[in-house]
Amino acid sequence: MKTASTFKFLTLATVLGAALSVTVLAQPGPGAGAGLMMQGASQPGPGARGMRNMRFDKGNTPGWALMTAEERSAFQAKMHAVKTYDECKLLQIEHHAAMEARAKEKGVTLPTPRQNGCDNMKARGFIK
Repeated sequence: MKTASTFKFLTLATVLGAALSVTVLAQPGPGAGAGLMMQGASQPGPGARGMRNMRFDKGNTPGWALMTAEERSAFQAKMHAVKTYDECKLLQIEHHAAMEARAKEKGVTLPTPRQNGCDNMKARGFIK
């Protein structure tokens, strides 16, 4: 009789402990935080001027899937190198036109960006 109640107690304690540990394991640990290091995003180059949290990747760059790895790196470097909002917008317009033409050649639709990278860079103080 005592063995059965001990077994029930140990089983209950194990289940309760496992249920409580799930909430602890679901919490983010120390580090870069959620979303800062996206898969496929590279570190900014020396011209980034402190833009460590500014990423240009598949989530915010039209035509990302249509570019080669070298083209992606070059585009990221160019975006990190701009100094003014007008320079950024010009680069953005040129890039969008090139990607629109490439998408048309391949018969795909270029997704509309969810946000404007130049506006974000200006709001964060990276460009004037």
